[in-house]
Amino acid sequence: MKVIPAIDIMNKTVVRLVKGDPKNKTVYSSNPVETAKNWEKIGADMLHIVDLDATLGIGSNFPMIKNIAENVSIPIQVGGGLRTEEMIESVLHFASKAILGTIAFKNKEILQKVSKKFGKDRIVISTDQLNGKIVIGGWKENTGIELIQGLVNFVGLGYSEFLITTIERDGTLQGPDLDSLRKACTIQNTKIIASGGISSLQDIINVKKCGASGVILGKALYDGKISVEEVKAIA
Repeated sequence: MKVIPAIDIMNKTVVRLVKGDPKNKTVYSSNPVETAKNWEKIGADMLHIVDLDATLGIGSNFPMIKNIAENVSIPIQVGGGLRTEEMIESVLHFASKAILGTIAFKNKEILQKVSKKFGKDRIVISTDQLNGKIVIGGWKENTGIELIQGLVNFVGLGYSEFLITTIERDGTLQGPDLDSLRKACTIQNTKIIASGGISSLQDIINVKKCGASGVILGKALYDGKISVEEVKAIA
């Protein structure tokens, strides 16, 4: 199971939000590049970088994210506001993978176009759920599609890697949504990355038992409740 620290960037700083609420924000660093280099140094398998300003439509941290990519040698996956063909292509020129949510649900034509050009293995479909339904557009728009049905639909289109975030748990340290993870991991030909609610090493063990291929570490990592080294030892 891959150990993947999250670097959420807002206004050029590393932050964590609670349940995606920009008003409920903790700033952890004013230097995202140094944060990335630190996680690489202590053994992270990959970095999960999200441009929250782009997600919310209030700005862009693209140059900084590109700078991170140029300063680390481990793979990075980038998400947040990738809603045009040009933006996705720009990211895929320096990132290992692009995380697509809104555009994957709203514009299958662009999704298929970039997939054909770069390969479906470089696309991670983001299925963020609230009350069991997938939401998009910075978690403001409900698609009405149930999580498992959404995953099955994309598997049918040839996609295999998915990021699952249960919004009610995100940034809360209340434990991951194991029920959703178990169901998702039973779908054939999927690699599921778990995100949201991780608070302890026991949570990591539980996520691994579900069959997840990767785990995103956020607030628990930044608050010192767990360490990359400890997680690596059991992942």
